[in-house]
Amino acid sequence: MKSLRLRITFDEEALHPVHEFVCRSPVVERELLLEGKTDAGTETILTYVEGDREAYEDVLSARPETIEYDVTPDGPEAFFVYARWKLRDRERRLEAALSRETVIVVPPLEFRPDRTMTFSLIGHGDNLEAVLNGLPDGVDTEVLQVGEYRGHRNRAAGRVTDRQREALAAAWDVGYYAVPRENGIEAVANDLDCAVSTASALLRRAQARLVEDALETRV
Repeated sequence: MKSLRLRITFDEEALHPVHEFVCRSPVVERELLLEGKTDAGTETILTYVEGDREAYEDVLSARPETIEYDVTPDGPEAFFVYARWKLRDRERRLEAALSRETVIVVPPLEFRPDRTMTFSLIGHGDNLEAVLNGLPDGVDTEVLQVGEYRGHRNRAAGRVTDRQREALAAAWDVGYYAVPRENGIEAVANDLDCAVSTASALLRRAQARLVEDALETRV
């Protein structure tokens, strides 16, 4: 089965208002779409958000498209959101482009502050090509990877977000994982151009997911 990894960049008009808040707000770092479905123009989603819960809820509750939502904290700086909202025309067109006969959207879908969404698809080659050709106006598409779907071996990579992967790569490059360690977390933060606390959090979360996957796959 063919696999395609995409990065979509939205223009300002195409971006959903809640995701727009993630892009412009300094108090929200990222948003992951974990599960979702659409029925009769209503989208039901489960997302994982890292950042200020109250600020995110304020935006979500103020949107006229929002039907209902429920927020579950996951520590002091992260939370899960179950939400249902009405899709606008552009979002309906994006949903239609992704809804091909053999195509599956593989979660998570990561929304970043640079107005991008990164995700993977699997399906028949002609249907994947149809997705690329059918994307609506207002989005630019970059194909990051094309190949055969490798199933379980991709599981850990899918759970580690692009930003966390960048942090792991930066840590490796500066010698953070060398034995003995060549540089500390400050060097990682400098390479990522972020705060030390942000770099530390990115590495902790990435390492936790990789270790969890390794332990779950022991035979």
